[in-house]
Amino acid sequence: MFGLFKSKSNEINTPVNGEVVELKEVSDPVFGEKMMGEGFAVKPSDGKICSPVKGTIKSVFPSLHALTLKAEDGLDVLIHIGLDTVELNGEGFSSSIQEGQKVKTGDPLVQVDLAFLAEKNKDNIVIVVFPEMKDKEVSVHLGEKQVGEVAAVLR
Repeated sequence: MFGLFKSKSNEINTPVNGEVVELKEVSDPVFGEKMMGEGFAVKPSDGKICSPVKGTIKSVFPSLHALTLKAEDGLDVLIHIGLDTVELNGEGFSSSIQEGQKVKTGDPLVQVDLAFLAEKNKDNIVIVVFPEMKDKEVSVHLGEKQVGEVAAVLR
């Protein structure tokens, strides 16, 4: 279903089907220059955003364009859906998740209408960063359904 990423104590799946790319390919410098932390991005082939880890939802932005999770091993995970999508005020996004909710890997988090984002000229890239990653290595391994090739070790 999704590509798999392994850290020393946790496995991290991609949150959406699509092509996994390095952060430097993200056109927003906050993410592309890793100001928010290490991570990766996915050019989505569908709009179903799922939990990449087993853990707890820490926060959900009212516009549903971003959320943070705390993995069972303590790793913080930020998922940011699209660029400048906060300007849509939640239009094109739907979700029933709540802060404090426990999730398993693969649980649905947010549904995003990719056609609506295209209509509004918004980049639909899904960004995953680890804002407080310390003393962990995350190896990027693509699943068979993924397009393109990225092999990076995030430190």
